[in-house]
Amino acid sequence: MRTENWQAQLASGLAARAPPLPAELCDALCRYIELLHRWNTTYNLTAVRDPAEMVTRHLLDSLSVLPFLHGDSIVDVGTGAGLPGIPLALACPEKQFVLLDSNGKKTRFVAHAATTLGLRNVAVVHTRAENYRPVQPFATVISRAFAAILDFLRLAGHLGAADGRFLAMKGEVPAKELRALPAGFMTNVHPLKVPGLKARRCVVEIQKT
Repeated sequence: MRTENWQAQLASGLAARAPPLPAELCDALCRYIELLHRWNTTYNLTAVRDPAEMVTRHLLDSLSVLPFLHGDSIVDVGTGAGLPGIPLALACPEKQFVLLDSNGKKTRFVAHAATTLGLRNVAVVHTRAENYRPVQPFATVISRAFAAILDFLRLAGHLGAADGRFLAMKGEVPAKELRALPAGFMTNVHPLKVPGLKARRCVVEIQKT
């Protein structure tokens, strides 16, 4: 798929949001897709091979959670190829992001992408979530296809500030996972609208009580 088509698809998706995102994001997001597509042929960073699908299933899906980010410090747990962290960092240059993953080839790609895109608000950490000890806890701890919610909180619960938010991006509402949560957590499930994506998406917002 030609880059011009990526830009048209992205521009349409960004404009469809409420409020719409700046059109100038298109160039940087397309550069990220080009990097991901190029590295993916060798390193198998994502099962999505078609750049057109990457635009919808990766970029626009990642950006759908923007309204639920809390505070100015965010850690993306199990970032994989930099999702949702890199799209969110591009959209929120005023916020600071740590992109965390235990897979070395993926963190090498994410570090390369962050440098290539000039993302000064991104730090990449190669370690397991349960072993990471930041200097300060984060206002938002987010995960996308990382683990069941209970495991997410067990492995990454120490990363959140006392008044922080945990955001678990999911497909269908994970009713069974929500029932498995112990007392001490307040949850809200927010439906996500992803332009061009027919599948259901939601984000589970979790706070410690």
